[in-house]
Amino acid sequence: MSRLPFIGVTACTKQIGLHPYHIAGDKYLRAVALGAGGVPLIIPALGELIETTSLLASLDGLLFTGSPSNVEPHHYSGPASEPGILHDPQRDGTTLSLMRAAVAAGVPVLGICRGFQEMNVAFGGTLHQKVHEVEGLMDHREPADEPLEVQYAPRHPVHVQPGGILAGIGLPAEILVNSIHGQGVERLAPGLHVEALAPDGLVESCSVVGAASFALGVQWHPEWQVRSNPDYLAIFQAFGEACRKRAGQR
Repeated sequence: MSRLPFIGVTACTKQIGLHPYHIAGDKYLRAVALGAGGVPLIIPALGELIETTSLLASLDGLLFTGSPSNVEPHHYSGPASEPGILHDPQRDGTTLSLMRAAVAAGVPVLGICRGFQEMNVAFGGTLHQKVHEVEGLMDHREPADEPLEVQYAPRHPVHVQPGGILAGIGLPAEILVNSIHGQGVERLAPGLHVEALAPDGLVESCSVVGAASFALGVQWHPEWQVRSNPDYLAIFQAFGEACRKRAGQR
């Protein structure tokens, strides 16, 4: 008898009142359920308190979410962040090693926004801390004062590269995506394949070369109203299919 796949969803830490909490956005949990057809399980940002091998043995997939925080730049030998930039060292201490371990163990992985950047950093890449200040690159940030529907509306095309996961699941050569990020890939990590490029040449998606299972990262947010956009839904459906395959094997 088949079962729904158990898909871990990475959490961020947040101080609420006097207590720290581990939180995951509702949109990611709903996209796992509605788009990937899985059971979302929140993975707390507890770092070394989590026994990675046992965790991965219990999961059929992992979604690395976006976040208000950025990866601390010392993880990629970058310059110190400017004052006021949000960081989440507990998340960094959990997700970077978990990303590498999951891919090595053949656990399907989907990284979104920060999760995409974590994939790049975990395998040795670097990040632009302010894409909008890099000569030749667009401003990829959302209009902060607009309603969510405007912030998450399609903002620019990305060019899907041949021979990768996105092309393989049937996405056309050009799709429209939302754009809600200030940081971006500076140097792509060795062993990662470019899946999609923005019009300014910024890497917007990558996959892990030679991974035993689905291992994809995207800079945009396909979880947003996932069932209303066929391109976004196709990504989650492909991820969910890989998770179901692992569930069947387990």
